[in-house]
This record gives sequence, C-alpha cells and structure tokens, in this order.
Amino acid sequence: MRLRPLIVCSLVLALLPAAPALADDPTPTPTPSVSQSAEEKVEEGLAVDGGAVRAIVELTDPAQHAPVASKAAADSVEVLLQPASQPFMVVEGTAEELAALAEDPRVTSIHRDRAYPPSLASSLKLIGADQAHAAGQTGTGQNIAILDTGIDRNHPFFGDRIVAEACFSAVDPDLGAESLCPNGQVSQTGPASADAATPKCQAGGVNLCEHGTHVAGIAAGSGGVAPGAGIIAVQVFSRINDEELCGEPSCLLAFESSLRLALDHVAAMTEPIAAVNLSLGGMPSDVSCDDSEEAQVFKPKIDALLAKGVATVVAAGNEFFEGASFPACISSAVAVGANDDGDAIADFSNRGALLDLFAPGVDIESSVPDDQMAVHSGTSMATPHVAGALALLKAKFPQTPMPELIDKLKTTGRPYVYQVDGAEVRTPRLDVAAALNGTAPQPEISQSPPSAPGPGPDDPAPDPDPEPDPTGSGPTPEPTVDPTPDPTPIPLPTVTVTVTVTVTPSPTTAAKAPAVCTRGTAAKRMTAKQWAVEVHRGSGKLSDPTLTCYLRLAHKASKVFPELTKAQSLGKAYRVLKGAKTAKLRLDGALLAGWLNWAHGVNNTKTLKASEKVRLTGKPTGRALKRAATNITKSR
Repeated sequence: MRLRPLIVCSLVLALLPAAPALADDPTPTPTPSVSQSAEEKVEEGLAVDGGAVRAIVELTDPAQHAPVASKAAADSVEVLLQPASQPFMVVEGTAEELAALAEDPRVTSIHRDRAYPPSLASSLKLIGADQAHAAGQTGTGQNIAILDTGIDRNHPFFGDRIVAEACFSAVDPDLGAESLCPNGQVSQTGPASADAATPKCQAGGVNLCEHGTHVAGIAAGSGGVAPGAGIIAVQVFSRINDEELCGEPSCLLAFESSLRLALDHVAAMTEPIAAVNLSLGGMPSDVSCDDSEEAQVFKPKIDALLAKGVATVVAAGNEFFEGASFPACISSAVAVGANDDGDAIADFSNRGALLDLFAPGVDIESSVPDDQMAVHSGTSMATPHVAGALALLKAKFPQTPMPELIDKLKTTGRPYVYQVDGAEVRTPRLDVAAALNGTAPQPEISQSPPSAPGPGPDDPAPDPDPEPDPTGSGPTPEPTVDPTPDPTPIPLPTVTVTVTVTVTPSPTTAAKAPAVCTRGTAAKRMTAKQWAVEVHRGSGKLSDPTLTCYLRLAHKASKVFPELTKAQSLGKAYRVLKGAKTAKLRLDGALLAGWLNWAHGVNNTKTLKASEKVRLTGKPTGRALKRAATNITKSR
C-alpha cells in the first residue's frame, strides 16, 4: 500500500486518539436512493487528470466508519480523518480508487474537500452603535463565535471576554499544509487553542493570522459593536507553504472539513450564542446556491444553528460582483456587503438581491496581534458589524426568535437603492439603533451606478475586436526572468479563503487600509495570447500585484483552477496561457483567459461554466475540448 501525505483539512482526528469528542452532526447526510450508481456518487471532475486528491466521503451514518475505512485501506485509499461521531471521513485517492469506494452502499457521495480564503474611524456612529452603548446596551450575556484565523488572546481590546476557544486545522505535507493548532495536531479545544500568536502564524516578520483578531475586535472588542459580549474564537485555517498554490511563499486556507467540524462544535456548545461570524468565502454566485453540492452540506448546518437561535453571518465577497460568494449565497445565511462612511456601497463589494444587509467595511480600525491596531477594508470587516448587532438585539430581546431579530435589522436598516441587470434592488444598510428602538428607517439613498476601482492608469487597451485565440500559432520563448510574483501582492478580499496579511502600520502612518483585491473595470476581452504577454513579467501593462489579484479571483470563481490545473503564480499562468500542444491544454488556456477577462471586468460567465463542465468530464473527446475552447474565444 503506497503512503500518501495528508491533505489540507484540519480534521485528521483519526490520528488523534486523545482528541476531544466531537459534537454529533445535527444534520446527517441523507441516504441516496437505491438507484443511484457509483458514478453518480462521485463529484464530476474529481481527479480526472490523474493523481490522488483529498476528498470527503459521505456515509449513511457514523457507525460505518470502521468497515468503510477497512475497505478503503484494502483498495490503497489513504484514510486521513475519521471523526467518530460524524457521518463522513476524509480520504486521499485516485479517480479509479474513489470510484471503487463509491460502489460501497454505505457511501452516499464523494466530493473534493474544498478550501476557502478569508475576506478582509469609527463606523459605530454610522450604524447607531454609539447610541446603543450610551443606553447601556452592549451585548452582555451573549456570545459571538468567530470562525477565522484565531485570536490574540492577550490583546487588551478583549479584556477577559474570550469565553471559549477551539481549533480545527488540516494537515497535508503534499500541499505544504501545516496545522495552526498550538498542539500541532488537527484539532484542539480549551484555553489558548485558537492562539494567533503561535510560531506557525509567523512568516517573514508578519503575522499571517491577524485577520481573526481584527474581525473579533470589530464584533466584540472594547471599541467594537458589542463590547459586552463574549467571544468564542475558533481557528479553522491551515498554513499552506506552497507558492504555486498561494501565489506567494505562504498563505492560509480553511478546508470544508475543518469548517464542518467547527460549525458542529459551536452547535453543541451550551453558552448563549447570538451569531457565528464567517469572514471567508469561495466561488461567487449570482443566484441562490442552495441546490449546489457544497450547500447540501452547509445549509442544513446553518438551518440547525438558526433553529437554536444562532444566526450565521457571512461576508458576501469583494469581487465587485452582482451576487455573493459561497457560503453567503445560501439563503438562510445572513449575507453582508460593505459600505463606506459616506453611505455608499464600497467599490469592491459584491451587491444584489442575494445580500441581506450592508455594513461599514472601508478603512475599519480594529485589533491585530501584538497588542496593536490596524486598518483593513473588505466585506470581512462589514460582517462582524452585523454579528455584533445581533448580539445587542438578542441581549435586549432574549425571547425573540433569531429569524425575527434578523428581520428587524433588515426592516429598520437604511435602504440602498440601486440597479442590477436593469432591475431595481433595495438592500438595507445596518442601523442597530433603529432596530433596538423600533424606529422607522432613515430615508433611502440612491446609489450611483457601480464603478469598481480599476487596476489604474496602466490598464492595457485591449484589441476592440480580438482575433480567435492564437495559442497554437507557434512557439514563444518561455520567460527567462523569475516568474515568482511580486513579493508585495494586493491583500485578498476580507472574507474569502486565502488570508494575505499586511504589516501593521506604525503610529505615524495614516490610518488607511491596504488596497482590496477586487475585479477591474475593463469591459473588453483579451485573448489568451494577449494575457500571456501581460503575465510575462516586464512585457505587459498591468502591474504584477494586479495580475496576482486577478489570478486569485480566477481561482475563486473556477472549478478547473487550481483543482485540476495550477495557475496561481505568474510563471504557471504564462505556461497555461501558452499551452497549445493538446486540445486539453488549449482549453485550459482559453478558460484561464476567460476567467482573467472576468476578473478584468467582463461579466458573462455562462460560456465559461459550460466549457468547464466539458473539462471536468472524465474522458472528453478532442472534438468536445476543441469546441469548448472555440466557444470561449467567440463569446461576447
């Protein structure tokens, strides 16, 4: 039996006999119908290009762990995690091995263990929190669970209000994934288990784990929205030391399996919890994603928390997109976009009918490790404003069901009126004072047509009538310069799956947040050849930080990148864009160019998603691959 290293998922509990017991899964995976074939159980595109992948195996019930694990081991499938009380396990196997495992009737489905990045003064007056505090309403008696990158437990901003900690952090040597739990294992509970000041959080003098401390400070720091509320800090990220995956030497990722365990851990707690804060996110969607494979797992957990009186508040994302990132696109989550101090939608924020609320998310000052304060922007910063507001409401109205409290925030918020696809959308901006006092909302504000911050004056002027993708027209020399991205890339959106941290500004530095990685404004397409010129360092007009940002956005939106094809670094992206040797490589180049166009401001993704389905097929014909690539280059 060949041995494979563990993959990024903070859940390898099978290796931890001394690990604390996990909560029973409140939403067992439904048993599939008898007619479901093994092929139907396996996620489309899983390991189709060969090699082993990390996958979650859903079981009919937790009692099936031992027999299914034995069968997996006999078939050379490495079992990475067996959370005893949960109806799933994490394995690593090839497409053939996973297909064989799916034949077992005790297996209901198999899908990739996905990872998500984090989304990255006073905003209190704008939302009326100062009035609430003056009236003695601080959230005392309630708690807020922050599922993020841990917390600086000794920061004076939190006093003695960190009431509980836990860590679920995946490990995988193949991906360079290391646990961020202080004990070095895949799980830990108890005091200091979510400590954000551990050595693994440090990289080149920068704390990679500052995001969670910043988010917690906004929600419930001494200068936050609910300064009397308790904080439940849960570390759900892993450190990744893989430049090809991160686009830089190290980054943080939170895996689905880690998030599942964390949500169930919170659901099993007896402390009064008003909200779970998720300042992270994945693929953006312009419609409700309740029917997606990922939501089939997460929505029941969000619903179960809501039934217990706990709201799940999620960042909508920073892609300047008319929709919301996963899991904010789940209908029972509270999806939060960002506004600025001028009561305008932040130029990077997602927007549209999927959003429940806007809240301040531009230049927000809050706590960061080493007893410091820093300024960040993003929907990650907007989300804890809403989580804190719900703690204030639940403290004042403890008998009111949480859905009614959420509705109270929505009906009393100041309406933002704007257009999406020619239709009028009205989304309230958080006004916690009005919600607490039951007053009428402030007058509505019409928002100007969205205009995202473009990458700047160095934007290239794309060919107004681009030719068909000429990636196969002849050899082009590989770049001789080091393809490593610029060492100071633009920070990632505050609520997605890769945390990019900036150094805390010195006291003499103006309090201005670092730039948010968001989509550009160019509405014209470029071909794969033109994008290859851009990513070849020194030959294009777009800056390296802008291109690195675009690649991150493409990886969030796509299922092909990086799950089948890695293109996170500029050097890797160049080779994908120039890869014209086979029909599959040409389609990869066309897809990457298409997603880069989307990141650059082109809105149509329908053709891209249809072409990705072809690429994810187990054995697509050369003709199908060629047609899919042609459809991308011809689409407008």
